[in-house]
Amino acid sequence: MPITTTTTPAQSAPQPLPIAPAGAPKDDGRTAATDFLQIESIVLNLDASLRVHARAHFFSWTQGLLQSLIRHELLVCTLCHGKPPAFRADGFSMTTPDPAMFSDMFLRDTAVAPALLKAWEERRYQPVVMDTAASPLGNGAFAREIERLGATQLLVHGVHDADGRAVTLFTFACRSGSIGPRQAYLAQLLAPSLHSAWVRTQLAQRSQSGNDKASGQSVLTVREQDILKWIYLGKSNFEIGAILKISPLTVKNHVQKILRKLNVVNRTQAIGKALELRILNP
Repeated sequence: MPITTTTTPAQSAPQPLPIAPAGAPKDDGRTAATDFLQIESIVLNLDASLRVHARAHFFSWTQGLLQSLIRHELLVCTLCHGKPPAFRADGFSMTTPDPAMFSDMFLRDTAVAPALLKAWEERRYQPVVMDTAASPLGNGAFAREIERLGATQLLVHGVHDADGRAVTLFTFACRSGSIGPRQAYLAQLLAPSLHSAWVRTQLAQRSQSGNDKASGQSVLTVREQDILKWIYLGKSNFEIGAILKISPLTVKNHVQKILRKLNVVNRTQAIGKALELRILNP
């Protein structure tokens, strides 16, 4: 499906925001004074990101001050584990009273996160801007719900490691016409701060749920933990059965028990929950 991007070709370094001489009007009606205000807003946002240490702080920052730079109806932060990646997502929005519903839908529709990640990788890790109608999201529940918010554009950017593996992916769902080259550049500029701030909130949640690790491990049997490890490594039921010398049907039954015990609906969510509870330690 067609995907439009506002970035320069992948081989070119991102270009800085144009700054006009003092007092000179810009082509889009902006002046040096308004550019100065935006630069000040960037500095304030970078400073605010350093003060994020809990999920409530991240919510206040992204749904408050960050809106002055990238106006959005919903932000979905996605953590990518392993290869093929398992995903963990968190939603933030002032528009809806239950942003967690969107992050659940984001993960429940197992085609969404891989499609957005693939689009970003194909652009050589440059920000991707796409209309939801022409996006790889299809007509799933997540796509329908963000359209109900009036968000018909997506801005997708993230952070990758030295081997080119995605670590985090940030998806801004925005109203039509609110995303352009300037917002794409700002996403590049702010992605490291978004990554660091959000990862700190995940570490804080882990420390607060330290007791959950022991309880989570006690819920799963040793056999179930072994099967979960092979699921994380991308093995099918047939392959796991061959490795553990049990039938694929027995593996399937164990997988169903794992899903019930972790209160999830699919293997991808099971991996995300197990990583969150630190049952798995990649």
